[in-house]
Amino acid sequence: MEQKFIVSASQTAEVMGSGDMPVLATPALVAMMENAAMLEARAHLQEGETTVGGSIDVQHLKPSPIGAEIRVTATLSLHEGRKFVFDIEAYQDEVLVGKAAHVRFAVDRERFMGKLGIGN
Repeated sequence: MEQKFIVSASQTAEVMGSGDMPVLATPALVAMMENAAMLEARAHLQEGETTVGGSIDVQHLKPSPIGAEIRVTATLSLHEGRKFVFDIEAYQDEVLVGKAAHVRFAVDRERFMGKLGIGN
């Protein structure tokens, strides 16, 4: 799954509090990566299921300014039962700006939310 994002002012390290410069914040990059993986996993789910993040090992390699287009590719490398493992890469133009190994788990949406006492 490939997703494209434009870095906004609200996604900077300065605004998100993870740094003090107006560049793409690592937490924002992580959200982009998780989004691409979540969308890729959908093709493998049953009715009523979704996925939740389990772990992510991220390397944020290069800074990206406000207005930059970030292209994130999530490749499913393992699907075993409820477990999904993804290799993720993020590019600005042709420059690799981040990469990650990400694990997600399939869950029944209603049961998951019910455990929290929240209706769907």
